[in-house]
Amino acid sequence: MISSQIKKIEILDLGKRSYQEVWDLQKEMQANRIAGKIEDTLILVEHEPVYTLGKNADQNHLLQKRNESVNIYQIERGGDITYHGPGQLVGYPILDLSNYKKSISWYMRTLEQIIIDTLDDFKIRAHRNEGLTGVWVGDEKIAALGVRVSRWVTMHGFSLNVNPDLSFYDGIIPCGIFEHGVTSMEHFLRTQQDFEKVKQVLIEKFNQCFIKN
Repeated sequence: MISSQIKKIEILDLGKRSYQEVWDLQKEMQANRIAGKIEDTLILVEHEPVYTLGKNADQNHLLQKRNESVNIYQIERGGDITYHGPGQLVGYPILDLSNYKKSISWYMRTLEQIIIDTLDDFKIRAHRNEGLTGVWVGDEKIAALGVRVSRWVTMHGFSLNVNPDLSFYDGIIPCGIFEHGVTSMEHFLRTQQDFEKVKQVLIEKFNQCFIKN
């Protein structure tokens, strides 16, 4: 049961920021949330092109044909390798799950549902893929998830492909999944999307899931 005391989640829209800067900020904010110094917060950001490898990632999923100018980060979230870059909406919720439900699987499914509901507003029918984390359109992945939880406070989160350059995915085996491709809202709808509109819809869906009056 979600606590009736949860009234507001702070939104921290950082615009375009470097991966390292926001990674450091997340760690600071997670520690502050554990200490009760800040409220639950959703960080939204676009990054420069980077590849990130989760704590159990297979280095072989980083391909030799990749663009050598793209920085690589080994990070502490779950999951395998993924890409972040311009045109991709990245969300890092800093939430104390003690106020909601102490279940990482529940939290992951909730993040997936927020993205599914967001895409539905743009007439994209997205779904889960049994046994795999993330959100899919047809047989292609449109959103990736990977989190870290400490004392039931979350960091890292999700990335939704709005208008990214999908060619960067050619340098990796995304999330270590060989048999599926990657797509974006722009690719599926065949026209560039209003990034700010997508962001506002996602904030609305996020609040609907996590804020109870």
